[in-house]
Amino acid sequence: MTDTPVTEMSFEQAMAELEQVLGQLERGDVALDQSITLYERGAALKARCEAKLKEAEEKVAAITLDNEGNPTGTTPADIQ
Repeated sequence: MTDTPVTEMSFEQAMAELEQVLGQLERGDVALDQSITLYERGAALKARCEAKLKEAEEKVAAITLDNEGNPTGTTPADIQ
């Protein structure tokens, strides 16, 4: 588990840590208090991943194509 605040993580960072948290919880070799802490961190990581996915979906939905197949409705700066 990293000390990076969940709100500052990229999707990839949050997903990687979430996988680590799940692995620890699935093994079942952690104390109850630590399990609760891991569960709490996992819930925050899951929420971060969902928020980042929603952002990506909104960006993709904003992109429409004209008759020639060129993106419209957004600028390259919006996509970054």
